[in-house]
Amino acid sequence: MVVLDKDNMVLQPAKLWCDVTSAEEAEELSRVYGTTLVPSFTATKLLWLKRHEPDVFAQVATVLLPHNYINFWLTGEAVMEASDASGMGFLSENPRLWDWERVKAVDPRLCDCLPPLRSANEPAGRLQPDAAERLGLPAGIVVGPGGGDNAMAALGVGAVEEGTLVLSLGTSGTLFGPSMGLIEDPTGIICPFADATGAWLPLLCIINCAGVPEEVRQAHGLSHEEITELASREQPGCDGVTFLPFLGGERTPNWPHASGALLGLRVGSSRPGLVYRAALEGVTFLLAAGKERLRAHGLVPDELRVVGGGARNRLWRRIVADAFQLPLRFPLEPEAAALGGALQAAAIDRGQRVGKFVSSHGIALEEGATLPDPGVAGAYRAAMQRSRALGQALFGEGSPGKGAH
Repeated sequence: MVVLDKDNMVLQPAKLWCDVTSAEEAEELSRVYGTTLVPSFTATKLLWLKRHEPDVFAQVATVLLPHNYINFWLTGEAVMEASDASGMGFLSENPRLWDWERVKAVDPRLCDCLPPLRSANEPAGRLQPDAAERLGLPAGIVVGPGGGDNAMAALGVGAVEEGTLVLSLGTSGTLFGPSMGLIEDPTGIICPFADATGAWLPLLCIINCAGVPEEVRQAHGLSHEEITELASREQPGCDGVTFLPFLGGERTPNWPHASGALLGLRVGSSRPGLVYRAALEGVTFLLAAGKERLRAHGLVPDELRVVGGGARNRLWRRIVADAFQLPLRFPLEPEAAALGGALQAAAIDRGQRVGKFVSSHGIALEEGATLPDPGVAGAYRAAMQRSRALGQALFGEGSPGKGAH
């Protein structure tokens, strides 16, 4: 979240989506809106700002997201597009307009602070002379609207039609895929985000992902290769050891109060490879819950396209394929979101619809696929059920850890 004053000066450092200090405001707005809102949504952060930094809030004249602010610097126009705006908590799903009643629930004054929304196939504007001079580019060229990182990654891996899901294994983890219709999930597990083509991008996001196994690796002082080799010798399900990976609280499930937990240890089971594999599995199980929810809403995937730093780990590839029971494909371009942004800008510059343009440009993928092993599906199903039951018992509603910090 980037807040500007009446002179378009930034009022404070950007508040990141993974900041969960607005957990109480999220619970309150969830009750007001009648739907689950997690602390990552901008609406909760604005309510937090109003209550905890009222002097700053009183000066707010414009509310932007980070990529909107970059576009503002490039073009001089403060505008938004739906893919990132749908993560604010203020967007009406159909049609894609600001829901002014939701905005007023935070503060009526914010109705004058939100910029206009552009459609998926419109530019953010044109490059203004000052920015052009600093960048060494011609003034007046089209500036693409950009979008949320996941919406851009979907374009960059060619996921613009139903059936393909994208799994991102980075600092955070996400599972998402295009949908022609809006998916409204009352549990809040799946967020009804817009995509960058004019369709929808239902999405699950977790805060704790690649950093969890990395924490284990660093604790044991082993290289990635050494600890992965040790972990590959362990059995799926880790002999009953469960790693609940909530090291930084969690967004999905909506447990900002949660912490990490290692359960089911017995004599000899604290060996590095087993704990590392349990960390990989624990993160994977959180993401696999998204596939089940999407399937329940009628979105049936036939393959996963996997991106992010975690996708380089061959063991994690195997665990994901077996836990999801889906074939995995891997784009050759590591910066999928950057490629998506370039494809979007090229489409808009040529006056073509973004989705159609991306479909006509084949995305380079690694040769072959990682195929699931049906023989271990049962072991992973049991381990996932155990992980969810333990998480619920420790951190779910009514649990002893619900109010812990």
